[in-house]
Amino acid sequence: MQIYGLNKTTLLDFPEHVAATVFTGGCNFCCPFCHNGDLVLRPQGYPRIDEEEVLAFLKKRRGVLSGVCITGGEPTLQKDLPAFMKKVKELGYLVKLDTNGYRPDVLKGLMDAGLTDYVAMDIKNSRKRYPETMGKDNLDVALIEKSAELLMTGSIPYEFRTTVTKQLHDGEAFAEIGEWLSGAEAYFLQAYQDSEHVIERRFSSYEKEELEGFAEMLEKTIHRVELRI
Repeated sequence: MQIYGLNKTTLLDFPEHVAATVFTGGCNFCCPFCHNGDLVLRPQGYPRIDEEEVLAFLKKRRGVLSGVCITGGEPTLQKDLPAFMKKVKELGYLVKLDTNGYRPDVLKGLMDAGLTDYVAMDIKNSRKRYPETMGKDNLDVALIEKSAELLMTGSIPYEFRTTVTKQLHDGEAFAEIGEWLSGAEAYFLQAYQDSEHVIERRFSSYEKEELEGFAEMLEKTIHRVELRI
């Protein structure tokens, strides 16, 4: 596993659990508003953390932590991900996976093997606006659709989430997303936060009232819609 970061304690990354977060490097997307830009573009600029060091830390923290979140970058690019997740599970932890959903076969394998207990999948935008939002033209939206369908028809708790910017998202986009993900379990709208680590610093966030308007649209077809601000 190419591990480039470890947040030793978080109350935010894994719903209802005190967790640690493991950061992997590299991504098959290049979303211009990504706040982990260095992990996407220049992971080699971070000191690499040995997998055994992470596992040793987790072993010591059993009874204090209950979950481990694996994020990135894009974790499903890591060939050793299943083996690492198995080791974490064997220590008694629940495992949450963050993913962009572009590798549905990997996601299905992890789900079928019982290696993930919760999945958070990014929904970058409406399907027709995906290419501009994820920063690449050679996109097969069907792969995103397949991952969303896997979660919606599976038995593992999950959430969809969108980081919302004024420049890329609007009411028309969320109306289309609401139709696409009709019947989904949970959807979170995350307010864009500017930082020096964003890939392109040209974005801005909607006001809370405007985000609440988008949430009301989504609530017509999605069971649970909340804001993360």
